[in-house]
Amino acid sequence: MAGYVATAKAGSSTLGRPKHITEPAVVKWVLISVALLFLGLLLVLPLVSVFVEAFRKGAEVYFKALTDPDAASAIRLTLMTAAVAVPLNLLFGLSAAWAITKFNFKGKNLLITLIDLPFAVSPVISGLIFVLLFGAKGWFGPWLDDHDIKILFALPGIVLATVFVTFPFIARELLPIMQAQGVQEEEAAVTLGAKGWRIFWKVTLPNIKWGLLYGIILCNARAMGEFGAVSVVSGHIRGSTNTMPLHIQILYNEYNSAGAFAMASLLLLLAVVTLAVKSIIEWKFDGTQHIEGE
Repeated sequence: MAGYVATAKAGSSTLGRPKHITEPAVVKWVLISVALLFLGLLLVLPLVSVFVEAFRKGAEVYFKALTDPDAASAIRLTLMTAAVAVPLNLLFGLSAAWAITKFNFKGKNLLITLIDLPFAVSPVISGLIFVLLFGAKGWFGPWLDDHDIKILFALPGIVLATVFVTFPFIARELLPIMQAQGVQEEEAAVTLGAKGWRIFWKVTLPNIKWGLLYGIILCNARAMGEFGAVSVVSGHIRGSTNTMPLHIQILYNEYNSAGAFAMASLLLLLAVVTLAVKSIIEWKFDGTQHIEGE
């Protein structure tokens, strides 16, 4: 009888185990090889070629291209634009995510749709919208001219175009996190006597901090690499309103491949650093989630 019970228990435990369905080893290695081949041809090879072309004429030409006054101006303008656009999007993303997830109000679905609008609109069209608004013959153009205020072909226009194309990133990262978080913890904090800012800093922010950092990194990467919308509103004034992507285009059109690839390599390095920080944040976020789950 005891043997029968033991056999039955062993059989039931065996039946209870999930059976892992695996493909033959040949299929697995073919799929891996195809994936690596595509990554190599479409991602790794182009990236390597950028650095090869950048240093083709030597390190002296490379660093001379980066220290050129027009190149230095493009680098400063790119960093300045990102430094203004990212905090503005941080403020908007936090406010929008907070309003959508913590309150019920008319027009909530419309607000969510509007947040996704830059994903559906071409960046060039986004730039044309600002030309229609602030151009010389635009809606506000005559008034701006009368008051000697420059929006287009200046830093304000570049910042506005960049903010428009990047504002969904932070909000879209925060929305699912804050929706999953719910309002129970905030309500508990209210019952204990906590007020608005204290609830935000002590309850809400710790729960969304990794998603918030992730959204900031994505927003910053897009802000530094934006081309279409900025190209329309900048005017391509060399040494004044050219960001790094625009400066790369001008150098390439002038057949200055060494300078174009040198600037492209710098922009690529910034992207690699951004991705590295993004990966670290994802790893820490997953680790935090795993520890909390245990």
